[in-house]
Amino acid sequence: MIVFASRVAATLALSVCLAAPGAAADIAAGKKKAGECTPCHGPNGLAVAPDAPNLAGDSVYYLTAQLKAFRSGARKHEQMSIIAKGLSDEEITDLAAWFSAIEVKATLPKMN
Repeated sequence: MIVFASRVAATLALSVCLAAPGAAADIAAGKKKAGECTPCHGPNGLAVAPDAPNLAGDSVYYLTAQLKAFRSGARKHEQMSIIAKGLSDEEITDLAAWFSAIEVKATLPKMN
């Protein structure tokens, strides 16, 4: 039974990833909708709440999968489960496109 459940989970994950989430995305609509995300994830997708992840620069596939998982209840979080329930597929696509389009640069620490 465990092997069957693992295969089903893998198949579902693959189908989410193959569903071309950025195909018809409206980045401007995603930016506008992302205003609702600002209190936790910051105005540019860089988290301001200590328990919120940065969203800027994340993969469109990852962001889409996570928002859909919150919406379906497969992933649970006190606030995100409520917020994601109200998102349409189009809004999820737009949000994922916006946050994934933000370029993030990392500076490595200088090693002595």
